[in-house]
Amino acid sequence: MQRGARTIEVVGIGIGSHLDDADFTLTFLGKPMRVRRFGTDGSVAKAEKLLAQWEPKADAIGLGGFNDECGPPGAPGASAQAARLAKRVKRVPVTTGQRLDELLHDWALRHAQAELGGCLHNAKVLFFSGTSRTALANAIGDVTQNLYFADPLLQIGVPKLLTSLDALGVYASGAHAVREWVPPTPRLHALVGPLTEHVLRRAVKTASALVAPLHALDALGLEELAGKTLVTAGVGEARFAWLADRGVNLVVDAAPCVDGHVLAPELLDAMIVAATAAPDGEITEDGYLDVLGRIGAAPRLLWPNGFRRINRFAFVIHPLSQEYFKKIEPVELLSRVSPPIFMDTLEKVLAYAKPFVYSRVTGIRSPTGVEAEGWLISVGGTPKEIMRHSPEFTYRRLLEAADMAKKLGAQIMGLGAFTKVVGDAGVSVAKRAPLPVTTGNSYSASGALWAAHDALLRLNLLPRPRGRRRVAFKAMVVGATGAIGAACARLLVRAAEEVYLVSPEAAKLLALRDSILRETPDAKVFLAAHADRHIANMDMIVTATSGAGKKVLDITQVKPGCVITDVARPLDLPPEEVAKRPDVLVIESGEIQLPGDVRMKNIGLPKGVAYACLAETIVLALEGRFESFTVGRQIEWEKVREIYRLGLKHGMKLAAISGVNGVYSDADIRRVRKLALEARQGVVAKRATPARTARAAARVAA
Repeated sequence: MQRGARTIEVVGIGIGSHLDDADFTLTFLGKPMRVRRFGTDGSVAKAEKLLAQWEPKADAIGLGGFNDECGPPGAPGASAQAARLAKRVKRVPVTTGQRLDELLHDWALRHAQAELGGCLHNAKVLFFSGTSRTALANAIGDVTQNLYFADPLLQIGVPKLLTSLDALGVYASGAHAVREWVPPTPRLHALVGPLTEHVLRRAVKTASALVAPLHALDALGLEELAGKTLVTAGVGEARFAWLADRGVNLVVDAAPCVDGHVLAPELLDAMIVAATAAPDGEITEDGYLDVLGRIGAAPRLLWPNGFRRINRFAFVIHPLSQEYFKKIEPVELLSRVSPPIFMDTLEKVLAYAKPFVYSRVTGIRSPTGVEAEGWLISVGGTPKEIMRHSPEFTYRRLLEAADMAKKLGAQIMGLGAFTKVVGDAGVSVAKRAPLPVTTGNSYSASGALWAAHDALLRLNLLPRPRGRRRVAFKAMVVGATGAIGAACARLLVRAAEEVYLVSPEAAKLLALRDSILRETPDAKVFLAAHADRHIANMDMIVTATSGAGKKVLDITQVKPGCVITDVARPLDLPPEEVAKRPDVLVIESGEIQLPGDVRMKNIGLPKGVAYACLAETIVLALEGRFESFTVGRQIEWEKVREIYRLGLKHGMKLAAISGVNGVYSDADIRRVRKLALEARQGVVAKRATPARTARAAARVAA
């Protein structure tokens, strides 16, 4: 640069707020340049005055905010306004930066997706103006179909959103015919204004991401903007603080920062035009690529309130019995006075009900800083009704729930209770659903063993190991050929001294044993068609039969102090069976303490505690693993181990051990231990009595 070179003057005039005004100097593409930006707070008249004032002094002028059709109903279109204003300037180049704006926004989107692992994957995205952001809408449409466009609302005052790219195309093709429409009477105009504002605010609240110019947000506050992702351009220090006060989570800013100055697209375009003296102000694509590389431009990811990554999930639940219906007030009242046939009929009718959101789930926060929020979606069928109908009947309800989850913005959906075992155990649903599906069976298996091992240690009835040896115990898996049972067996052989696999499916048992021995050659595996033969010697029993109420073992024959982990749903051991053996610890495994201050409706567990199948869905959401992790009846034990490790990474903990009557306290476990020791001593005494009698008789004979 030659000494004494003339300073280039560039002026930006924006329809937006004066909050974004700037005045600075820098060296740009080797030339000294002074840049001024003026906001008009929505006043076109003020923009005209500024144009008249600066045309004689500037080398190039950028018109900002005229690429977004977000004006009040009845106002001229933004593109028409920009064209009219540009015609007033004769001496210097004028640009709205539209081509550069589209390039930078598209780049910013792809940058955010790459850096944040799909932050907009199936996000619910609201465009304030889709007609002026068609290229960006198509790009975002590659990662989510949850697109909403406020064009009819903000351009013509019609209180309705467009909900697809196709609808946007139809609207855009005819928008010119209605863009100048205004309500014909002042009274109607007075009604339309508040209504459109209400619809817009509600749309903003329910969206997870917004695509909007900064000036379009001025009337919105904390209630609407808290937690949102904003795709925009030109966030300077003052606007950054403004967004922080309103709780905005993430800003994907298409405007690069050069020498400490944020350059909105129209301003940067005017600077490029002035510095390169481009003929007629036209810059080629190669020209833009060259300049962006030379100035080191890059999109910016801004966190006004600190890093806060939020991923979203959905989980399908259903009533486990008629008792769940009684929690609904009208039903509860009628159930007191109605004959049983009323509840039977209601149970059948509700199996056909549409899915609905039972609860919003918030407050889940991993130690990594990532958060998860989601929805519990209920389908109406009890296990009895699910099993009474064909699998296709349940598939249809689950696919309806998946469609609902997708529209809510969930990125993954989990299946709970009987919905994950019906038919092919999630395979068909995962193939046909519009988002990834997982059954949670991997974490159910992990949780079962986690709880059982913890219970063994807390009972403290096994011999103490020497040195670094693990606690030696004998374990049995009842229902070993099932999905969860087989995974439990594969993991137990790595910890237990002996493992007994029980199932009436003899051929499957043999195949399972062969597979286990290939993976763990030194495992000691025994097979049985029924549990009673070896049950008295077991320290741990895992029941995973999905036996729908059938008796799977005789609890009276179980060893005192045995830990039984019942992972079947419905339970293999009902309360009346458990009550027969107060010296045995029967636990309902798979309950996980979620990290954070979790808020959701009661699901029959203590606050913040979830079944493992739900916890698996949440772990995958926190990890950003939006995939069908566990489906089908064959569970990979490697995935059981992997989900356990991921759970630890994200702060999952084993919840307080619960039985059929609720959480076991320390006193409860001490009582089971005491009764088990007394029972064992009683058995020893009985076994010793015949021997003592024989010895006494021998002495007398002598």
